Amino acid sequence: MSDFETAVYDSPIGFIEICAGNNKIYSLHFLNTRSQVAKNKVQESKVLSQCFKELDEYFAKKRKVFEVAIELVGTDFEKRVWQELRKIPFACTISYKNLALKLGDINKSRAVGCANGRNNIPLIIPCHRVIGEDGSLTGFTGGVERKAWLLKHEGALNEQLEIFSQIREWNTPTR
Repeated sequence: MSDFETAVYDSPIGFIEICAGNNKIYSLHFLNTRSQVAKNKVQESKVLSQCFKELDEYFAKKRKVFEVAIELVGTDFEKRVWQELRKIPFACTISYKNLALKLGDINKSRAVGCANGRNNIPLIIPCHRVIGEDGSLTGFTGGVERKAWLLKHEGALNEQLEIFSQIREWNTPTR
């Protein structure tokens, strides 16, 4: 896998390791310690440069949709979930249950949650926009604190309300 390169992006919510290859982004992972950063080489490629630019724009509130090329690596079901995640509009949320409904089976809420957790490209595939049915902020690979920050940054959390309540539901499907 010598075609692959990694770079570390310094974001407002911590360092993010980005893995790219074949002119596509394969993964973004939040790093929890500074020592993890030192182990990574920063390399320059067109796709990494574009990813850094788009992340800069996102964090500056100048970008709502990512356009950088990505490679989805997972099962067919996971890929369907991730494609559906990409449809969630900026500053909107959806519950695991309603995401399962959008995929055609309300009984797959847990499978949707598992696929959401296996998303290797958070932010670009906005898994942080999926919440509990009661509006609670549930797990996120980068940590619930980062999830809350991202939702607040996008405007999905009302400034006057507690962080863990009253998140609006995006396009709730009807039965």
